[in-house]
Parts: sequence; C-alpha cells; structure tokens
Amino acid sequence: MIPFLDLKAAYLELKPELDEACQRVVSSGRYILGDEVEAFEQEWAKYCGTNYCIGVGNGLDALTLILMAYGIGPGDEVIVPSNTFIATWLAVSRVGATPVPVEPDVCTYNINPDKIAEAITPRTRAIIPVHLYGQPANMDAIKKAALSAKGRIWIIEDSAQAQGASYNGKKTGGLADAAGWSFYPGKNLGALGDAGAVTTNDEQLSERIRALRNNGSFQKYQNDYLGVNSRLDNLQAAFLRVKLTKLDEWNSRRSRVAERYLHKLNTDVVLPLVLPACLPCWHIFAIRERVRDDLKKHLAKLGVETLIHYPVPPASSRAYWNKSYNTPIAGVLSWRLLSLPIGPHMTDDQVDFVIESVNSFGKEI
Repeated sequence: MIPFLDLKAAYLELKPELDEACQRVVSSGRYILGDEVEAFEQEWAKYCGTNYCIGVGNGLDALTLILMAYGIGPGDEVIVPSNTFIATWLAVSRVGATPVPVEPDVCTYNINPDKIAEAITPRTRAIIPVHLYGQPANMDAIKKAALSAKGRIWIIEDSAQAQGASYNGKKTGGLADAAGWSFYPGKNLGALGDAGAVTTNDEQLSERIRALRNNGSFQKYQNDYLGVNSRLDNLQAAFLRVKLTKLDEWNSRRSRVAERYLHKLNTDVVLPLVLPACLPCWHIFAIRERVRDDLKKHLAKLGVETLIHYPVPPASSRAYWNKSYNTPIAGVLSWRLLSLPIGPHMTDDQVDFVIESVNSFGKEI
C-alpha cells in the first residue's frame, strides 16, 4: 500500500533531533508557553516575513482569536470560500458573526475574486481567503475587491495548508492584515499533536491575541478580556522548531513529486492549475475526474491510498444545512476532486506507480 502521507517516515528522518527536543522540554519542568514557544514564535515570524507570531492551540483557534481581536461578532458578516475545510466557517460562527460564502475559481479551487464585490454588504467586516491545498489565493485581486467597500474590511489569511508557499515572491502569512495557521500533524509543517499560530505586522493586534489566548490575561489573575484557553505548549513548539529546519527541503521534495504528476499523468484527468504569481507548497495534489469514486476504487484495488478534500462542503454539512446557502460549484467539486499521495518521503518508484495506476484507469473496461 502506498500511503497518502507517511508521518512515521517524517519522524524517523528527524528522530534524534525530535527525541532530544522532547527530553529537553520534559526535563525542564515547564510545559505551557515558555522558552520553546517564544523561540518558535520568533523563528516562524522571521520565516513568514512578519513582525509578530503568537502561538495558539490549533488552527481553528487562530482564526477565531483574530476575529475576536478585531471585535467581529453578532450582526457582522465575514466572506469565506464555499470550497474549504469547515474550520474556516466555524471560526466565524464561533464569534457570532455570519459566514457569507463565495464560490471558487474552478481552475484553482480557491475563492473567486471576481465574485467577492457582489457579496460585500454594509455589514461585511472581513474576508478570509484560504490558500487551499497549498496554492496561494489571488491576493492582489482579493485586496482590490475589498477596496470596493465603503468601510474598512480586514483581510485574514487562512494559511492552514500553506506553510512555505509564496505569492509574488512573498511568503503566505504576511500577505494581509493577519493570518491563522494550523500545525496539525499532517501539515507541511506539522507538530506531533494539535498546534497553531497567528502571524501579523500589527503590534496592537498581536498584543490583544496574546492576552485572549491566555484567558484574556497579560498577568496571572488580572484579566483584561473575555478570553479563551488556547496556548501553544512548550513540547509542540520544540517539535515545530526542529521540523522548521526541514520545511524548505521537504517542500522541494513535494514540488518534485508534483512536477512529475503534472508532466506524466494522463490528461483525461484535470490537473491543478498554478497561477503565475504563485509558488505552491503542494500540501495536497487534487485532480478532477468525472467518475471520481470509480477512480478512487480503482486506485485502492491497486494499493494506492487517496483522500477526498472535501466530501461535504460546509454549506451542505448538518452544522449549516438550515441556512439558505447556494454553493453549487463547491458541491460539484466535492463529487469530482480526488487527492493523490504526495509527501516528502515518497520514493521515485512510488510516484511512478501512482502515475501508472492513474493512467491505467479505464483501459481495462
């Protein structure tokens, strides 16, 4: 079986460094926040080209805390992609605001900037573009659309899938007012548990989020905000610091896999389109196939594990199904997209086998 992503291989490559980091933190006696968190925050901010990074518990909390810090809540609207993981929507709902979906560009699967202006109302407070699958969203066009509004609209990157991706030569996470990150284990930069962060150049925003993540407190027992408990722990920060040293190399390996897919996969399937301004980190390599489920079964029979990102669009989930959302393009993509194995530890033979397996689909019929 060729796994979709081999997390064990990632651990084994860095085993001495990760084991040492674990021992260092365990023996320190300090487990929540601490020196490792502060060091990772500085290193990740520098990598992203931002002034500030705040470590938090997970990616959903990162987006939620940004919205909270901007004072977005009941009565406000936030524009979100219709085609995304549901956490993007949940962050908006958690603060009491209303998610307003905008359909994707059918070529990139990211939010379609041409449809944003018509979704803006006097209640719109923010736009959350998602760099889906590690492909940066069209940020210049999104910013231009935001300028069509009469009031200030915050632009918040959902960078959960885009560690190391860049747009016009600039890293994601520093392309807008703020960015939310997930370091879930399967991400390009993944912890060994849940973890997240916020990056921004806004000093006031960063200070507010630092308090909000820690029960609304800058100093113990003195609470300035109605905060939450969402603190990056020292152990996960230590693991992330180790893996950050490998991020660019591992992304390069992913890119080599993607290039082979792009040049050798049968053109009967629709391949990802990369915009000229974008350098993806290839978190996911999603192909489009009219009979997607048949292809998935075909690959499984040959021993190739695939996944679907995402089988249920947020608007079709039980969490939102009583709302009057109309997102047909996201619906079609949920029936057609299939994610092939891609990761920094795939061998050439594995990549070739995936390509041969996809290209053989239908030939036996």
